[in-house]
Amino acid sequence: MNKTTWFALWGGLFILCAGLSFIPEPSGLLGWGLTGLSLLFFLPPAMLYLDAVRAKDRATLKLLRNLSAGSLAVTAGLLIANFLSLAASEAVGNILYTILIIASAPMVCSGYWLLSLFLWACLLIVSMKALKNLSSRAK
Repeated sequence: MNKTTWFALWGGLFILCAGLSFIPEPSGLLGWGLTGLSLLFFLPPAMLYLDAVRAKDRATLKLLRNLSAGSLAVTAGLLIANFLSLAASEAVGNILYTILIIASAPMVCSGYWLLSLFLWACLLIVSMKALKNLSSRAK
């Protein structure tokens, strides 16, 4: 598959994870299916990473690095905002949680929040290392 197809698949999985994240407390087979879907969410970026390393594609590696760093930063900010909203009205908490669900779709979809955060962090680290290796080889 080409890069455009992988990005389109990744976007589709993001939308699917975001939509399914609104299911309240899934259990049983549905819960396992959503966890599997959230793991599948990280297949396209993994393939994009592998293709970028093989092709020495700095632009794709930078995009993967920036997307993963951005996702981790936005998620951390929204989690902090959610905790700080305890003193605010229920509506504010609900709005912040809805934004968190959409912005951090695979995290909420999986039910295991640390799993998604860990995979985003892995993507960030490997893309940073690959960029560093490409820079050191160019010198």
